Amino acid sequence: MYLHLGQDTVITYEEILGIFDLEATTVSKATRDYLAAATKGGRIVNVSFDLPKSFVVCRNKDGSTTVYISPISPSTLLKRSKIGLKTAEKKTDIK
Repeated sequence: MYLHLGQDTVITYEEILGIFDLEATTVSKATRDYLAAATKGGRIVNVSFDLPKSFVVCRNKDGSTTVYISPISPSTLLKRSKIGLKTAEKKTDIK
């Protein structure tokens, strides 16, 4: 299943390591340092020019990580992922 992060960006559920509220988590110095290092390393993908509300950390097939900055709230992304997971579970139950 796929999760839409904004504009034309979709990721698979298997890639997701975490969905974070940008405003709440950037209070922490550790989070700011992590995002700064990701930016410096070229691992940030901004999926919209709107006000960012969340960031999603994903593991790539090669083991590296990519951080997607999304205008969609983390609660909405979480709801979408739960709906998608329930749909996927139902499809696998069909015999």
